[in-house]
Amino acid sequence: MTVSIDDIRTARERITGVVHKTPIIKDEKLTAQLGTRIYLKAENLQRAGSFKIRGAYNMISQLSPDEREKGVITASAGNHAQGVALAAQLNGIKATIVLPEFAPLTKVVATKALGAEVIMHGQTFDEAVDHSRELQKQHGFTYVHAFDNDNIIAGQGSIGMEIAEASADIKTVVVPIGGGGIISGIAIAMKELVPGARVIGVQASNVAPVRPSIEAGHPVDIDYKPTIADGIAIKRPAERTLAIIKDHVDELVEVTEEEISEAIFHLAQNAHLVVEGAGAAGVAAIMAGKFKIAPDERVCAVLCGGNIDGNVLARVIEQVLVRKGRYVIFKVLVPDRPGSLAGMLKIIAEARANVIEVYHQRAIWLAPLGSVGIETILEVRDAEHAAEVKNLLENAGLHVEFEHQGDW
Repeated sequence: MTVSIDDIRTARERITGVVHKTPIIKDEKLTAQLGTRIYLKAENLQRAGSFKIRGAYNMISQLSPDEREKGVITASAGNHAQGVALAAQLNGIKATIVLPEFAPLTKVVATKALGAEVIMHGQTFDEAVDHSRELQKQHGFTYVHAFDNDNIIAGQGSIGMEIAEASADIKTVVVPIGGGGIISGIAIAMKELVPGARVIGVQASNVAPVRPSIEAGHPVDIDYKPTIADGIAIKRPAERTLAIIKDHVDELVEVTEEEISEAIFHLAQNAHLVVEGAGAAGVAAIMAGKFKIAPDERVCAVLCGGNIDGNVLARVIEQVLVRKGRYVIFKVLVPDRPGSLAGMLKIIAEARANVIEVYHQRAIWLAPLGSVGIETILEVRDAEHAAEVKNLLENAGLHVEFEHQGDW
């Protein structure tokens, strides 16, 4: 192990006053559901929207005058880009950032706003890394790796120190894994500072190289599949982080795209926190029961980032509402005469259902002559509410069919 608790303590002192000491918030909803206390380390509220400023500032602030003059470069899936851009700006250093071509727009715009030169290259994080390395050689930049660096890991470890200081009762931390920088730092800190600490690592099922790498005894590449957790979509961990994970992480679990979406929805709806896919991975693992939690256990999930694109957030919320049966499709035959649609909508309004979309369907339904099909997407409270709306429409003499994707 190359990073010690003293390195983390020094990093903590160096970044104090620069980064936020983010709050640890009790998740009241999950606590009530699971019968044990669940906490959230809200790094989504950190400067630049994620924990990345911790490690980036710890490294960049120590550069020599010559390195400062030449500037820094990195590749990033998005959050590291903003962390490096901000750290460079605070130190008066030029930053060049290479992002994958399909990086979320919100992260691209935010990185440029922090004064960095942004270059879009490659389909994945790993391709962006390769291009950034070429530019480093050409221009003599100092490379700020997203996770394969002791100063980066030490900076991220300050999160573990804050959790340990906040409560000696929190013994289990749940941390997302991309390249392994954040979980390495947190695991070192927690194991040193909290007797009996347990560290759970979480990866997206679509991009989960750590388990096969540990089984192989060295970092291995895996096939990349798209994931909403773009911040942890790393195809290959570093040898440095893999060794720390192997020695300090107690359990590795994986979460699906649907489970991550459910966690994003939960955090927005119940904890009032906007969290991106990578940041929600730990909560997803808790909600999906991916590891055992004792009744008297105190668990803290690290919300590592909040930089989710508004359009993506809207789609996630809609899809979860569909899966929960909150959005249903009603197909209604009404008389083909003026006022019929208004009458149908009046019944729906009186039932306190919310109309999301409405479509007229004539020929495609082969509706009887003199009738018109109305397809409407409604937001309802639950199965009982949907049945109430259906009964009211049928009592008005209308033919009704409805579809839903929920569990009821």
